[in-house]
Amino acid sequence: MEYAPLGRSGLHLSRITLGCLGFGDPAVGRFPWILGEDEARPVVAAALEAGITSFDTANSYSNGTSEEVTGKILKELVPREDVVIATKVRDRMRPGPHGAGLSRKAILHEVDASLTRLGTDYIDLYQIHGLDDATPIEETMEALHDVVRAGKVRYIGASNLFAWEFAQAQYTADRGGWTRFVSTQSHYNLLYREEEREMIPFCIDQGIGFLTWSSLARGWLVGEWDAPTARSESDDFGRTLYGGESKTILSRVAEVAARREVPRAQVALAWLLAQPVVTSPIVGATKPDHIDDAVAAVELALDDDELQYLGDAYLPYGLTSYH
Repeated sequence: MEYAPLGRSGLHLSRITLGCLGFGDPAVGRFPWILGEDEARPVVAAALEAGITSFDTANSYSNGTSEEVTGKILKELVPREDVVIATKVRDRMRPGPHGAGLSRKAILHEVDASLTRLGTDYIDLYQIHGLDDATPIEETMEALHDVVRAGKVRYIGASNLFAWEFAQAQYTADRGGWTRFVSTQSHYNLLYREEEREMIPFCIDQGIGFLTWSSLARGWLVGEWDAPTARSESDDFGRTLYGGESKTILSRVAEVAARREVPRAQVALAWLLAQPVVTSPIVGATKPDHIDDAVAAVELALDDDELQYLGDAYLPYGLTSYH
C-alpha cells in the first residue's frame, strides 16, 4: 500500500480509503445490503491486512450505527494511532430544529455523539456533509475551529460543496483566524466528472486534499448492472444518474480490463489514482475480495494512451482539460 499527504496538511492517508456506509445495524439502515458487525469484521480485517489505514463514515449512516460498528471493530483490531478515522456532520439525526444542520449547538452536540459511538477520544478528519442554508457560514467555521482547539478533532474537511461555497468557507476561516478545511470529499469517477470544471482546479491551486465518493459509480464501473446485486437493484439514484450516455465509457473500461486481464474495478480505480489531484478514492467494499481489487489498483499503472483513451470518452460540456 502507498500513502499520501492530504493536500498540504501533515495527515497521510492510504491511497485507498475504506468507505463504511455499508456497515451498521441492518434493522435501522435504509439499504438492504448493510453489513452487521460480524459480517463487517472480515472486510475491515482484510483492509488492515492490505495496509489500508483510512476509514470514512458519517454520523447519519444507518442512524449512527455505522460509526458504532466501525469504531468497535477498529478498536479490536488495530491501535488507534495507526488509523485515520473520518466522519461527517450535518444530516438529520433526531427530530427538532437542532437535530440536523451545522449550527454551533448541533456541531458541539454531534461531535461528542460521534466520539461516543466511535469509541475514541478524537476524530482525525471531521467533515461537513454539505452546507446548512439556515446557519451563517461564520457560525459553522468558528464551531469547527473550536472542536479542533478542544482536541476532539485533528483536521476538518467538507463534502458535497460547490467550488464557490468551499472558497467562501476558506475565506471565512481566514478572516476569522479559524481552522481551514484541508480536504474535500467529492463525487468523482469516470462516469461523473463535473468536479473538473471548478472544484479540481481550485483544489490544485490551493493544495486541498481530494477524496472521491462513489469511486466506482455505485457499481456501474464494476459491471454490477450487467449482473444485478442487492445493492444495485435497490439504487434508484445510481440508475438515474449513470444511465444514458455511459455505454461508451463502460465499454472502454471493459476493453482495457480485458486487455490487462484484470477486473474492471481495478481499471476504474487506477484511472482515479492516476489523477494528480486525487489523494484517496473511497471504496465501499462489502466483501474481502473487493479489498483485493482496490489494493491491486494502486499497483496497476495504466500507460498514457490508456489514460487518455478512458478519459477522453467523456468531458463535461464546454471543458477540454483541467490541467
